[in-house]
Amino acid sequence: MIVVTGATGNIGRTLAPLLAEAGEEVVGVSREERHAGLPAGVRHARADVGDAASMRPVLKGADAFFLLLGGELNGHGESPQALLDAAMDAGVKRVVLLSSQLNSTRPKALSHTRLREFEAAVHASGADFTILRPGGFASNAFAWAESVRTRRTVFAPFADVALPVIDPADIAEVAAAVLREDGHAGRTYELTGPEAISPRRQVAVISEALGEEVAFVELSREEAHAHMAQFMPQEVIGGTLDVLGVPLPGEQQISTDVEKILHRPARPFGAWVARSLPAFQ
Repeated sequence: MIVVTGATGNIGRTLAPLLAEAGEEVVGVSREERHAGLPAGVRHARADVGDAASMRPVLKGADAFFLLLGGELNGHGESPQALLDAAMDAGVKRVVLLSSQLNSTRPKALSHTRLREFEAAVHASGADFTILRPGGFASNAFAWAESVRTRRTVFAPFADVALPVIDPADIAEVAAAVLREDGHAGRTYELTGPEAISPRRQVAVISEALGEEVAFVELSREEAHAHMAQFMPQEVIGGTLDVLGVPLPGEQQISTDVEKILHRPARPFGAWVARSLPAFQ
């Protein structure tokens, strides 16, 4: 049995059915009493990753555990050791943690302290572990969807700074592979897209897919900071803008780990746009 947290999010909603289609018994975890978004063949369990006691009965009998921290858990919560202890007590043998590339490139970033704590707990757990460190997600472009639909315009900073964003579907496929296959224990994989692509070029790809012009309006760093302050903690904004505007060499580098695991190239940004186009129409 494989327990998947974040089973209805950008990664989990692809990962859970991939595992089920491969013949695995899959339990998708959410905090809701019921969740209609889970596909056939995936059993729902109500629990909270931030509450180890609620996860204990879910993990009982599981062989593998996909661990994804959502929302507020990236900032605070009980000791990561409590959750890993629950998993080990339940007999889990394999843990796959979704972390972040920033733990490689910016190992002292305050915004990723909790993820580093979870990485340390996974290392010390005694399980066969694999850590996935993706770069920026292609799905971050969903933040532009409303302005594209209503104004055919995107407002964003750092128009021509290119980063290799990754399709969440590729992360899901990598996670499915390392949850089921041997040979990945103790490994840390950095996952990126196949090419560095700037915000201006991303908007051009969306425009091409729509068959209509989408204008790009470049924001200053200050304007972007004010916008992000509406939904992002202040201590995270500066670091995020640094990555987007002044990326380190490692953040611009294209990793081949997706190709090594899946035996195919990572999907380009346009593939994500093609699947997600209704959100922008």
